[in-house]
Amino acid sequence: MLAVKRKVIEAVLVIVFFLLETTVFSYLELASIRPNLLIILTASFGFMQGKKEGMFVGVVSGFLLDISFGQYIGFYILLYALIGYANGFFQKLYYDENIKLPLLLIGGSELVYGVLVYLLQFMLQSDFHFIYYLGHIIIPEMLYTVIVTLIVYQLILRINRKLVEEEKRSASRFV
Repeated sequence: MLAVKRKVIEAVLVIVFFLLETTVFSYLELASIRPNLLIILTASFGFMQGKKEGMFVGVVSGFLLDISFGQYIGFYILLYALIGYANGFFQKLYYDENIKLPLLLIGGSELVYGVLVYLLQFMLQSDFHFIYYLGHIIIPEMLYTVIVTLIVYQLILRINRKLVEEEKRSASRFV
């Protein structure tokens, strides 16, 4: 029952972050760049809860992006699922008190995301302006995302802590 509750809460978080990213944060653009809230969420659940949770959040995030903005169904699903899965490898290194690892992983995830989007969507269409794309889109978006992570991550951390506490209380009742 708690696993279902966790999935529902994660799916609701994805929807809320998606709506924030596409509405409120469109007014907070700097030089046509906005932070990628879904990368923050996907990476966070990956390194907090492991590969499966990271992939779940990634698939739901990618699905929303695919049906809203994607040219093909599955492109963003695959990209976000891979990001969630890759961040799951760092679960053993993750500690709540240490903000450096989450900032590094979210920044790295954003960088990988930007490079993969360029390679798979622009370069394959004969757009070979990688240095321009890197300097004007990938790096600024990564920096903006990392700055916003300092605030948003605290919210994700609190929600995850409450879920973990509830799971531990429930598990101790049945032992």
